[in-house]
Amino acid sequence: MMAAARASELGARVLVMEKNDCLGKKLLITGHGRCNLSNASADDKNIISVYGPNGRFLYSAFSRYGVEKTLEFFNGLGIKTKIEDAGRIFPQSGGALAVRDALFEYLKKNNVEFRFNSAVKELCAEKGEIKKVILISGEEIFAKKFIIACGGKSYPATGSNGDAYAWLKKLGHKVNPLRPALASLSVKEKNIKELEGLSLENIIINVYAGLQKAFSARGDLLFTADGLSGPVIIDSSGRIGGLLPQTGVCVKIDLFPDIALADFSKKMQNDFHDNGKKMLKNYLAFLLPPRLASYILRLSGICGEKELNSISRDERECLAILIKELAFAVGAVNGFEKAMLTAGGLDVKELDPKTMRSRLYKNLYLAGEVLDIDGPSGGYNLQICWSTGYTAGNDVFSEY
Repeated sequence: MMAAARASELGARVLVMEKNDCLGKKLLITGHGRCNLSNASADDKNIISVYGPNGRFLYSAFSRYGVEKTLEFFNGLGIKTKIEDAGRIFPQSGGALAVRDALFEYLKKNNVEFRFNSAVKELCAEKGEIKKVILISGEEIFAKKFIIACGGKSYPATGSNGDAYAWLKKLGHKVNPLRPALASLSVKEKNIKELEGLSLENIIINVYAGLQKAFSARGDLLFTADGLSGPVIIDSSGRIGGLLPQTGVCVKIDLFPDIALADFSKKMQNDFHDNGKKMLKNYLAFLLPPRLASYILRLSGICGEKELNSISRDERECLAILIKELAFAVGAVNGFEKAMLTAGGLDVKELDPKTMRSRLYKNLYLAGEVLDIDGPSGGYNLQICWSTGYTAGNDVFSEY
């Protein structure tokens, strides 16, 4: 939509081929329907590393069309925005539906043509140029320039089932291995269902592969029926997925991240001394959310009726470790059907970052999630779409 918007602004005759019966199905689910349009720091050169090793590819697109110009564009369409925690930018009202409808109306105003329920089968090339696309129906569509901006492989129910990767491979482009990103985790502990719906704020997770600590991350966490979710998990899922070929991948949750284990154990010792007649179950319920307190108590094997002054040193240290290192064995990163994003994709070395033009085909452009670039949750990935889409659409009248 952004590529079509920019190309049509410049006077190009634009045809959008859409396999669904409407535009923007995936856009409608962003930000849980609220549409996290961007992040206030998404184009900050100092944090470009959040986009991973290919982040530098975005410098040119962000310089041409970054957060400020993106917001100017949407404000001009009547979408007023607001900045929330962690720099997340949302529409003030209307959410994703308002954004999608505003884009659609803008495209219609610019005389963009649409072909719905029109799935592409393949692109045909000759002498370094794309000549036509062939639809599943067998119909052939000819054009001077072609932009692939159809998403990755995540949430296939929205239409983005990875079609483009097959087209690109057939054309000789390199597609780096795909994996689900920004996804929740399933864990091997079945009793985690007891904690379903419980959220924790500002905790630290320490991720291990065997006995080796791989990395740490801080943020909010949510327990699900079969595992872990929330921003800290979702943003770490790509790295965790990369560890999973190894055995024994484990997430340890530090419920009190601002105090060392030894100091926390000492604090518990003092608490036990000062509140000797208090029952352990009541102490834990004061220290932790009640459901989590009960869960940890059962894991410890200690009777909750015991008074604090009768808790042994070994029992206290066991509790301290459970609270500081609550461990869950990772079973899997949930697949593409639930992932917010696709990691991997078209190797960006085969694109000109200033135009998004293929280095193999002089009239082929690519933008958005189909590229091997991904960032954390919080508006960073939609900004990739706006910036690379604009950049691709901006080059339609250039000479080869």
